[in-house]
Amino acid sequence: MIKLSSTLVVLIVILSGMPVTAQVKTAQNPIIFADVPDVSMIRVGDTYYMSSTTMHMNPGVPVMRSKDLVNWEIVSYTYSTLGDNDALTLNNGKNAYGRGTWASCIRYHNGTFYVSSFSSTTGKTYIWSTKNIGIEPWKEISFSPSFHDHTLFFDDDGRVYLIYGNKKLTLVELKPDLTGVKDGGINQVIIENSSAPSGPESSLGEGSQLFRVNGKLYLFNITWPKGGMRTVVVHRADKITGPWEGKLVFQDKGVAQGGIVDTPDGRWFAYLFRDYGSVGRIPYLVPMKWEDGWPVIGVNGKAPDLLDLPASKGLIPGIVASDEFKRRKKDQALPLVWQWNHNPVNELWSVTARKGFLRLTTSRIDTLFVEARNTLTQRTFGPKCSGSAAIDVTNMKEGDFAGLALLQRKFGLVGVKYTDGAKAIVMVNAQSGRPVVVESIPFNQKVAYLKADCDFTDLKDVAVFFYSLDGKTWKPIGNQLKMEYSMPHFMGYRYGLFNYATKTPGGSVDFDWFRIK
Repeated sequence: MIKLSSTLVVLIVILSGMPVTAQVKTAQNPIIFADVPDVSMIRVGDTYYMSSTTMHMNPGVPVMRSKDLVNWEIVSYTYSTLGDNDALTLNNGKNAYGRGTWASCIRYHNGTFYVSSFSSTTGKTYIWSTKNIGIEPWKEISFSPSFHDHTLFFDDDGRVYLIYGNKKLTLVELKPDLTGVKDGGINQVIIENSSAPSGPESSLGEGSQLFRVNGKLYLFNITWPKGGMRTVVVHRADKITGPWEGKLVFQDKGVAQGGIVDTPDGRWFAYLFRDYGSVGRIPYLVPMKWEDGWPVIGVNGKAPDLLDLPASKGLIPGIVASDEFKRRKKDQALPLVWQWNHNPVNELWSVTARKGFLRLTTSRIDTLFVEARNTLTQRTFGPKCSGSAAIDVTNMKEGDFAGLALLQRKFGLVGVKYTDGAKAIVMVNAQSGRPVVVESIPFNQKVAYLKADCDFTDLKDVAVFFYSLDGKTWKPIGNQLKMEYSMPHFMGYRYGLFNYATKTPGGSVDFDWFRIK
């Protein structure tokens, strides 16, 4: 029998065009083909922890765990809600789309986990702490001002700092108890232009993440040279106040912003993310090594497609998951894959009012889907995904609209609308910037089955919608949605379960299940 090396097998598979994951048990980039941006990562023993950005979604700042850097599960959120102002609660015409919290930083110090972030929506900086992620709740400290894209750093002498800013990076010392800026502590600009090593002109110099390796300090930032791509720049110094020297260390496919992590066996990886159209900002792992005291990222300067790490077991159930809404006594009301679009009104949703169903009840009049409260969401993912739901519409009221959404500024909806005493299944397309009812089909059943399929392959970014009367035979409805990553929302498309009233509050719908594949 002829035995082939794993490297040769990979080469044969690539040249043949066969799906690599079906042939070789090797990890692939992106490590998560879904919107997991602004990643910050640490290793504690043999376990990796990662925090990310979900901005206006609640609960917020997801913390994920992995044993192999590839297969991740959400284990916690640092907060349930960030505050209760009009923007966060979708009241009085205000919203927090694209804002909320950004660019968290996760650290481990003296037996305690810390996650910090900031919010322009509240004007505050936040630091959460716990000794046992997923077991003990997070304790919150907040203070003003809001320090943009900061990195939290516990120095060897016991002092604690933040480095923050865009291009002009400032070092500020915190009080020992982390409750605010230390009076009389260090507060100085340490780098005048963090983007300088990537060229004379750049629109970015932010996303700071600071590490100490072999006695030296390494500060990672993202830049974006004019006419170029997202780029990784690193500055190094012997002490935190400087002097700092900078270097462009990685530039490929726009994969940038993040930091570094090592494995128990001594290997190093850079964790970064890539803007990838409407699916969002997707995380990559890039092998790296050290040369002359600098990180050298990439394989021949490139982000490889294949990684010498265990293969992915799939996104389900770690990052997204189907839900039959059946709950046992000790189950969480909602698994961690779910997040509400803005702060929820908790008395208006339930998984216990009708056993085995999610009930959404309306309480006010809304005229637009993105203004409606209590839309329950989870990520789409690539290269292709399909999400479907079954919904009992018996208790809708005149003017109600409920169903399955693809949530972004240019959203798409398929659902049941109750108008002039009659129900219809409708498809709404908002890719023009305003919602248009593309197709309406009379509906006189108790239960509707709805589906939305997404294709993110090679930035195709299209979605199609379906309905079914029996949950088995699916019929297309409406037209194709050309999905677009819109900066006002600053987030990849999400599946959403929604119900809102346009005439009479108090109606409800019951979702029997949501299934994703």
